[in-house]
Amino acid sequence: MTTTPVPSTSAPSPRTRRSRTKAALAAAAAATALLVAGCAGSSAAGHDGHDDRAGAEHSAPASTTSASPSTSAAHSDVDAAFARDMVVHHEGALDMAELAVERASTPEVRALAERVRAAQQPEIDLMQGWLAAWGEDPAGGEHESQHGDQHGGHGADTSSMGMSEQDTAALEAATGTAFDRLFLQQMTVHHEGAVEMAREEQVSGSDPQARALAQRIEADQTAEVAEMAALLAQLPA
Repeated sequence: MTTTPVPSTSAPSPRTRRSRTKAALAAAAAATALLVAGCAGSSAAGHDGHDDRAGAEHSAPASTTSASPSTSAAHSDVDAAFARDMVVHHEGALDMAELAVERASTPEVRALAERVRAAQQPEIDLMQGWLAAWGEDPAGGEHESQHGDQHGGHGADTSSMGMSEQDTAALEAATGTAFDRLFLQQMTVHHEGAVEMAREEQVSGSDPQARALAQRIEADQTAEVAEMAALLAQLPA
């Protein structure tokens, strides 16, 4: 007979663990912005009239989305709102994924949760770095969201912005196959919200790198929605 492990009540929840690191991530993003600004000034002073492409080849990451926004491209309020809102949205997905890594009863669901966690934490760091480089508030704070009543202040539309308290409580209380099913259902709705936000950025955003990230988020999470539908169909009734 297999018993479902119950997490120790003394262990911090995923949300608690994330809150302990939020200040550190914001500080790191600010430090990244200062470094980018310093490097830009140094390059302008030391390479006047010369081709800087060779140096860029050594410093640019392999990813199609750089760790810092282009200094020549002006970002818009839409880009800033997209980055702020998607950071909050990703943090909600990480809370869910971290819980599923610990609690999922099937290896396929656990593997999906691990992939979500591996993909979305670097994207959070990336967007916080952009916000700092743009001179925007990387921590989110009180801001005027591009989504108005739908998303402003992280209000009623919790399916798009993150998990509600009721969602979190239900997921934390579930065990076994019931946990896997609820996780997949909640993450599907959560991903659909991210896809909507990403499409809005691609239509209305200005920063090329923010729009490229939005395109990648739409593609990745659309594929994961299809994967989760297949996993739900495989779960025993």
